[in-house]
Amino acid sequence: MPEHASFLTSRLNEALGWARKYSIFQYPFVTACCGMEYMATACSHYDVDRFGAGFPRFSPRQADVLFVVGTISHKMAPVLKRIHDQMAEPKWVVAFGVCTCTGGFYDNYATVMGIDTILPVDVYIPGCPPRPEMVLDGLMKLQDKIHEEHRTGERPAPEERPETLDA
Repeated sequence: MPEHASFLTSRLNEALGWARKYSIFQYPFVTACCGMEYMATACSHYDVDRFGAGFPRFSPRQADVLFVVGTISHKMAPVLKRIHDQMAEPKWVVAFGVCTCTGGFYDNYATVMGIDTILPVDVYIPGCPPRPEMVLDGLMKLQDKIHEEHRTGERPAPEERPETLDA
């Protein structure tokens, strides 16, 4: 009997991991120009819906992935943190665009130099703005992390921040 129970629970966990991998409910936190590329990814040419992430949720309590798209100012940081705190577990964070990842070309007192100073980031999608292909690649990386969490029972470590090029 215990063999059947472990077989059943392992198969059930695998099925739940597969289902969660293809049912991503994203909360888009769009603040700047990267929003156009974010919206282009949902259009028919790229069709993010085939990855199970086509229907955004505009309530943090219904979402499990926070897409932070664009520049984050220090005034906006507490709002972003509050939205992240309202999300249910398991929750994931995607940094979309170079301004979100590292502060971008803004080098001033008002801009957050990467949202990883506020929230743990699971996937970085660099670029100014990132192409839709990069967004789909980041989404597939996130799906792999979600599947890995269900396969092993442990959450994968957050990604390292991409290096910036100093001129």
